[in-house]
Amino acid sequence: MPQNLKILGRDDFSPSTFALEVYHPQLAIAARPGQFVIVIVSRGAERIPLTIADFDREKGTITLVIQAVGQSTKQMQDEMVVGASFLAVVGPMGIPSKIGHAKKVVCVGGGLGVAPLFPQLRAHKENGAYVMGVVGFRNENFLFWEKKFASYCDELIICTDDGSAGIKGLVTLGLEQSISKHDDIDEVVAIGPPIMMKAVAETTRPHAIKTVVSLNPIMVDGTGMCGGCRVRIGEETKFGCVDGPDFDGHQVDFDDLMTRLRRFAADEHLALERWQESCLAKGVTSGKENR
Repeated sequence: MPQNLKILGRDDFSPSTFALEVYHPQLAIAARPGQFVIVIVSRGAERIPLTIADFDREKGTITLVIQAVGQSTKQMQDEMVVGASFLAVVGPMGIPSKIGHAKKVVCVGGGLGVAPLFPQLRAHKENGAYVMGVVGFRNENFLFWEKKFASYCDELIICTDDGSAGIKGLVTLGLEQSISKHDDIDEVVAIGPPIMMKAVAETTRPHAIKTVVSLNPIMVDGTGMCGGCRVRIGEETKFGCVDGPDFDGHQVDFDDLMTRLRRFAADEHLALERWQESCLAKGVTSGKENR
């Protein structure tokens, strides 16, 4: 029997985006839509929060979708191949999404936010809702899980920046089409970059449609102790890890969130440069080249 935390499957969607299927039966049983985990690749490595993109209770696995942009995620891209194991995976963390009794829901995902949108979309469909999916990608080369989403969507709109797949435009264009077609939408769920979620919230605001967004602020311990994941929700300060990650999109101060996310950009860039230099000095071969 495979050991816990072992990578049972891997799927590379693009040069920078990949999915890992991780064996962890206890976590697979406990996981709910909207929750996240914190992973550690190796001893001394950074703690990385990742929203659970899928879970299979029968197989005992969870699926994580990662974009390699910094030192830690690039290390994960190189080292986390089939057969490898994480040092630690902690979770599920965060408050599960409230699926409720909405009869008609639009689920909007952009970029990497498409993956963690899937469990929520599936849960709404299994709860009896009419589900519309609106997912956006840079171009057709970055498109993934189209059939997976379509199997749980009554309507699916794919948006690409260049029009190479689906319609040309941002996800807000697809959302606007859904709103114009349906005047009885109960809820909109949005996951993606903060600028995208802000645009979604502003699109639904004039229509007074309930809008839930999933936030991924800077996070260290995932317990609210470090305070790094502070977000401003209306007049209150909340913690993304223990009060979220789901919040009312019409109450989120997205400008403050985006400012906080840029706070350590220079440090992250420096850490990536040092790691790349270290790999070159050691003559390390990328895991991608060995698969």
